[in-house]
Amino acid sequence: MNCARTVREHGLKDVEASIDVAQDSMGAIRSVLQNEGPGRLLPAIPAMAALLGLGAISLWLWLASPGPIQLRVPGADQAPGDGQNGAKGNPALAGRLTVGDGKPADLPGAWPGFRGATLDGISHESATLARTWPTSGPRPLWSIEVGEGYAGAAISQGRVYVMDYDREKRQDALRCLSLADGKEIWRYAYPLPVKRNHGMSRTVPAVTDKFVVAMGPKCHVVCLDASSGELRWAFDLVREFGATVPPWYAGQCPLIENGLVILAVGGPDALMLGVDCESGKTVWKTPNPNRWKMTHSSVVPMEFGGQRMYVYCASLGVVGVSAKDGALLWETPDWKISIATIPSPLILEEGRVFLSGGYDAGSVMLQLKAEDGRFACQTLFKLAPRVFGATQHTPIYYNNQIYGVRPDGQFVCLDTEGKVVWASGPGSTFGLGSFLISNGLIFALNDSGKLSLLEAAPARFNKLADAQVLQGRESWGPLALANGRLIARDFTRMVCLDVSKN
Repeated sequence: MNCARTVREHGLKDVEASIDVAQDSMGAIRSVLQNEGPGRLLPAIPAMAALLGLGAISLWLWLASPGPIQLRVPGADQAPGDGQNGAKGNPALAGRLTVGDGKPADLPGAWPGFRGATLDGISHESATLARTWPTSGPRPLWSIEVGEGYAGAAISQGRVYVMDYDREKRQDALRCLSLADGKEIWRYAYPLPVKRNHGMSRTVPAVTDKFVVAMGPKCHVVCLDASSGELRWAFDLVREFGATVPPWYAGQCPLIENGLVILAVGGPDALMLGVDCESGKTVWKTPNPNRWKMTHSSVVPMEFGGQRMYVYCASLGVVGVSAKDGALLWETPDWKISIATIPSPLILEEGRVFLSGGYDAGSVMLQLKAEDGRFACQTLFKLAPRVFGATQHTPIYYNNQIYGVRPDGQFVCLDTEGKVVWASGPGSTFGLGSFLISNGLIFALNDSGKLSLLEAAPARFNKLADAQVLQGRESWGPLALANGRLIARDFTRMVCLDVSKN
């Protein structure tokens, strides 16, 4: 009973955190069994058993202690991928628009989706940025509370868009905020039970002058009017296209190009979709003969051999799909990650595609070839994880160098032949934090919310400044930068910082 009292005094959140660990372990086991078979699990069985035991002991101790608080038991709501989502039909169609008192900022600049306007993690704006900071760090302009997770911001026309989860009301919520002060302009929320599973929301909306498109944790896709927040259309990818929600929920960020929303569905009859933004009608589907499923990776456009194509890391391989009609142009099973595929393909010149991942995946450089209208794919080189891999965030290709964070947490500069130009060293690690590049500067956030300013140059690792800008944990959400305003987040808080020279 003393143990039970200790658990109660320690708090419900820590017990739930232990349960989350056990759930994550079960998700990992399930993924490995599906993709690699039982033999792959043997080396990891002792560690996984210990983690599962921790969750079970915490749950038993809590239930053994009296008290009015009821534990949120895993499985009380429906598991990811069940296709029902706790409601008949598509709950995203039953959403409600709420208008707030925020106003769009009269400010230029945009970061209109995942990895920015050019989808490469680089801000090409001309705003002059500070190369040094005071001891207190960049000036905070505003901050807000957000639901548990890692969803990053998109910025357009003085508005900030974030896909959030309201745990108290049990609702997905696409929020539109003022870039000036963070006040809410509107939110579109729909009812959806989502249990804690290493956070809930983790995607970035895509925005144009007319539309904003976002994907929720259980693969509900909504298209709203970017100004007013009025619903245009909504999909339930599980119910309507047979998608399977990835472990730890959806991480794919929608792509909008030439009036189409591009979604990698991973359903039985649709690997990828092209959807008309205006009407919500499906323009084309990519067949899925291999039954490859959705991952956390996002779709990336590429030009090669006279064709525009979309490259995607599916569950058991990589594909290139025609941007014209969704036809499958090429595929390779030579890149797959057994537990979680998260980083997106990194496109280089001359038909090269750099792929990187965590969970001992390392990285690979692919080379596309085109002949008589047909495409082929071969591997140029592979790198071991200790040389380079990327557990969470996609590397950035900048001035003929590849910049990213490898699994040991060190920031690394690679050349295009896969050789390490420099590494930050064991004394400067960044964990699973996000990063972007602008004006020759790297903004890099570590797990605990410390923001570092680095030079994006191959000469050497050079840190110009750092500051603690967030006080929470798991500061993993993608950064966004527009007109000298940097938006960062940790597990439960989002902040806007002035990183301009003035």
